[in-house]
Amino acid sequence: MDETDRRILRALQRNGRMQNVELAQEVGLSPSPCLRRVKMLEEAGVITRYVAVVDPAKIGRKQVLFCRIWLTSQDEDTIEHFVREVVRFPEVVECYLMLGDCDIMVRVVAADIEDYRRFQSEHLSRIKGVQNVKTDVPSQMVKRSFAMPV
Repeated sequence: MDETDRRILRALQRNGRMQNVELAQEVGLSPSPCLRRVKMLEEAGVITRYVAVVDPAKIGRKQVLFCRIWLTSQDEDTIEHFVREVVRFPEVVECYLMLGDCDIMVRVVAADIEDYRRFQSEHLSRIKGVQNVKTDVPSQMVKRSFAMPV
């Protein structure tokens, strides 16, 4: 990957709907070579997909919460079972297996605290193997980015 590929990636991360002609002009290529490079980045798995970034508050999901989860065991079956269950919940927008204090960290979106509490008690805490859930509530979002530094 060279600097031209990086310019393409930076531009597409700012605006994934950018037309190829506009992209080519921005990165200093003619349209055909630019399109070839984009296709190569897609085929190589560097660009994995294109999405619309939705404002959570505009769809009634303004509350963001971070949940630290401890499992009863860290064996493969317990972890795999948790992963199979948690990916089914659209409220969970990110999930990480952790090294350190907790076993799992998830980011959850909800309408409000009551909506989250219902989700936690009816779904998250009921997953077999979940021993404990501690929830952190952010007071202010300082930065939110989906762009990777390239």
